[in-house]
Amino acid sequence: MSKIQATPTAGATLLTPNDHTLVMIDFQSQMAFATHSIDAVTLRNNAALVAQAAAGFKVPTILTTVAEKSFSGPMFREIAEAFPGQKMLDRTSMNTWEDAAVIERVNQIGKPRIVLAGLWTSVCIVGPALSALDQGFEVYVIADASGDVSAEAHNRAMERMVQAGARPMTSLQYLLELQRDWARGETYELTTGIAKKVGGAYGIGIDYAKSMFGAHEG
Repeated sequence: MSKIQATPTAGATLLTPNDHTLVMIDFQSQMAFATHSIDAVTLRNNAALVAQAAAGFKVPTILTTVAEKSFSGPMFREIAEAFPGQKMLDRTSMNTWEDAAVIERVNQIGKPRIVLAGLWTSVCIVGPALSALDQGFEVYVIADASGDVSAEAHNRAMERMVQAGARPMTSLQYLLELQRDWARGETYELTTGIAKKVGGAYGIGIDYAKSMFGAHEG
């Protein structure tokens, strides 16, 4: 048996800022009112973290809503503000992947990987995840920046997507995977700045370490 040789290189399934399209789906008031698998404060915080990470690392991002004017309400302010001036692609379809304008934008961007977050997991995320996988895309789902009417609904939806080949991750994981190496000084302040604002206890720890003894990652 030949010996396996390790090399200091990243795994092929790790995300980079340039290899994927982020799609943020239906972060709107009407869906949020009935979301119970995650509390609203945590959901908004995690969605803001994802949006700020994508905007900061210049990840091509699609923002899409459903029946914004007639029923569901506007996209969360935290997401819209991360992408000032970007048009929301409003749909009638529950499955984002069945909307021609969204798919036109996916094809314009032309990335082989799709990262999804939104409400609800069992409808707004399962639909595009299974559809994109079926068409040969690699699909990642940010589990804690998505939610559903119950924990059961969210968990079964995540299981269904994972069984089909989707890769689950978290919002903080998304941010840190884009940074990957603290020696990347050009995005160090961006990453730690986002973490300090919306990175939960991890961000509090960064703030403390910097304030008390000038600590620095890497």
